Amino acid sequence: MKHVFTTIIILLYLYTLISIILVLLLENRNPIKSIAWVLVLLFLPVLGMFFYLLFGQDYRKKKIISDKSIRKVIDQPVASFNIDNLDAKQFSNSQFNLIKLLYNNSGSVGYANNNIEIYSDGISTFEALFKAINSAENHIHIEFFIFDDDKISNQLREILIRKAKDGIRVRMIYDYWGSFDLSKKYLKSLKDAGVYVRPFLPFRWKISRTNKINYRNHRKLLIIDGKIGFTGGLNIADRYAYGNKLGNWRDTFVKFEGAAVHGLQLLFMIDWYFVDQKLIDGEKYFPHPTKYEQNLVQIVNSGPDSDWAAILQGIVSAFSTATKYIYIHSPYFMPTEVISSSIQMAALSGIDVRLMIPLKSDAPFSDASTESYLSQALEAGVKIYRYKKGVLHSKAMVIDDYISIIGSCNLDERSFVQNFEANAFIYDKKTALTLKEHFIKDLENCNELTLEIWSNRTHHQKLKESFARLFSPLM
Repeated sequence: MKHVFTTIIILLYLYTLISIILVLLLENRNPIKSIAWVLVLLFLPVLGMFFYLLFGQDYRKKKIISDKSIRKVIDQPVASFNIDNLDAKQFSNSQFNLIKLLYNNSGSVGYANNNIEIYSDGISTFEALFKAINSAENHIHIEFFIFDDDKISNQLREILIRKAKDGIRVRMIYDYWGSFDLSKKYLKSLKDAGVYVRPFLPFRWKISRTNKINYRNHRKLLIIDGKIGFTGGLNIADRYAYGNKLGNWRDTFVKFEGAAVHGLQLLFMIDWYFVDQKLIDGEKYFPHPTKYEQNLVQIVNSGPDSDWAAILQGIVSAFSTATKYIYIHSPYFMPTEVISSSIQMAALSGIDVRLMIPLKSDAPFSDASTESYLSQALEAGVKIYRYKKGVLHSKAMVIDDYISIIGSCNLDERSFVQNFEANAFIYDKKTALTLKEHFIKDLENCNELTLEIWSNRTHHQKLKESFARLFSPLM
């Protein structure tokens, strides 16, 4: 009897294992990612199955945020220009094709005539964020991946509580896992003061929830009165202002005034509808924008709710526009094949491609995986710099003194496919020159990595990198 029971268990396990592998194959995913999951399932039999159910399923086609909910929000009045109304003469053919691509793959319309300010350190960024929040007269919409329960975060909490008590409508979205350390006391104090606080995809003991915990909201948004908006790579945590044991944290944030704020507002509204199931309505959220300098901005979102990997496609297309240079900040460089190829092709064609990565990040296993991608880039002629002053956490790119890309998206599989991300694609010479200046200044705190130096690393190091790279599609 015991033998029969054991046989049944084994057969059920094999049936489940084969079924999962067949589902993986039928989904027609990236072959490398599929192979990685098959290896996990084979070498970690029971644990691998558990990990797959939690982290491995592809919800892009199932739409975590439904098209219906998005359409309800998009009916809101927005100060934007459809692509047909843009003057194509302002752009090169390749630049205009990039704008059309982002419009077609994610509905990212163009927002013209904005005031744009770039922040390259935590202190000045938090000063600007807090100043804007204190100026709010009607509403505050705030959404971050991480709210740490620390000095900076509690400063923010006190300001939000004060503004809510003054009658300002405050809505806050935090990612459940990213902000897992937030105490109940912290959240209760906000709610008691009248702040509307919602977690993104909180953990529930239901299959429909537990198998979606791999999909996180990595966006960083702040919108004040529909007139001032911020986005970038920084989170609400002390390390971005004061550093930690790894040193100072270098990040990039951007502030908009003008029409582009409507794009950030629209994105927040979509996320709010998902977490609260209530539609934010009213013209006060989209006030008529003041016109500032001549420029164009597209606010691009992507995630498991979108038909296309919009930000990935946008970055590749932006790289293809380059005729002079591409400068890249990337804290976690584990590029997909198409990103890796586009960077190498640009360098091989004579474009000045420079990649800046941290000497050490907060994720050692990711660092090892990153290092496995550097040899090919160096061989193609990419100049690689390792930031040594602390942790480079900035996700910013600048191309040919005109195109700037700033946001939350890392150059890795997780950001392109599994996370909800937001990036601003900015077409403006002044902004590009500012980003370029910051990049060149950062070079003072870097060591350049040469192919000769990199080729001399030990076989043990190469083996560690290659092993870590196997898991890069899953990180």
